[in-house]
Amino acid sequence: MTDETTAGIGPQDTGAVPVAELWRGGICESLHAGHAVVVDGSGQIVEAWGNPQAVIYPRSSCKMIQALPLVESGAADAAGLTPAQLALSCASHNGAAIHSDAVTRWLSDLGLGEADLRCGPQEPSDIPARDALIRAGEMPCQIHNNCSGKHSGFLTLNRHLNAGAEYTEVDHPVQVAVRAAFEEVTGEAVRGWGVDGCSAPNFATSLQGLARAMAAFAVAREGQGLRHSAQARLVQAMMAHPEMVAGETRACTELMRAMEGRAAVKTGAEAVFVAILPERGLGIALKVLDGGTRASEAAITRLLVKYGALEAGHPMAKKWGNPEIRSRRGIHAGELRIAPGFGA
Repeated sequence: MTDETTAGIGPQDTGAVPVAELWRGGICESLHAGHAVVVDGSGQIVEAWGNPQAVIYPRSSCKMIQALPLVESGAADAAGLTPAQLALSCASHNGAAIHSDAVTRWLSDLGLGEADLRCGPQEPSDIPARDALIRAGEMPCQIHNNCSGKHSGFLTLNRHLNAGAEYTEVDHPVQVAVRAAFEEVTGEAVRGWGVDGCSAPNFATSLQGLARAMAAFAVAREGQGLRHSAQARLVQAMMAHPEMVAGETRACTELMRAMEGRAAVKTGAEAVFVAILPERGLGIALKVLDGGTRASEAAITRLLVKYGALEAGHPMAKKWGNPEIRSRRGIHAGELRIAPGFGA
């Protein structure tokens, strides 16, 4: 597989619309613009804001696609992976003990260790885990990387394929399988690829393609063939174990808990967010152009409410969809609002 480029792709801001606004003291201080699209099980657009053809890197929002070959190949079952481990394979986790301990056990069960990972070390975003490392005088390692669950899945598939150690190379059999799955569920040829923060390839697609993939997960049911069964198992695992997908205080975990099995959601770096709504058979994908995660969290929350997965009065709808801004002394300073017209 040769290197590819997105040089011929137009700017993402073409057709972008206001998504969220930061208000302070009666003045709109900041504005986030972007795109969002809702797609049904047939791959057709139900509703869109901005440009659904904008080409993006999905970043970590597509981890359930990257995990498809793990399940579909039979590697997950051959290794005896649990639903919690399948959820972890889709995770951008906090590096809390619940995550690092699970990854350590997973690798040990494979007869592997931290050195076999290729994701790189990362300081845990979980404060107790970070402080424990500091007190012990230890450095963070690859197991603390937020993508270590995904990489454990890659290693499980790699053992099943009996392939080489450098599983993050774009022409490695693991990534060839990921690319094939990515193109099949998005319904598009990849529009280029780049190196993600965890060193694995990240394939570019249109926002509609990403939402089309999420809709495919939404309508999939076990017993409908290998692909649909694999998709359904991953979605169910994420909804059953939201604590493994992100962690405490994180939008993915708290929103999935609040929705109680009505939807699976996944964030990605640079303000990408996706949702899978099995009850409605819908997939949602959005991208905020400036990379502001606070805006993508608010935007996905608004769309979850709009499509009935989250109750408008639920505390998590307020926390993530319309968060209050306070000073460091706790004084009310402003709020993040959904821009007029978005998600209406």
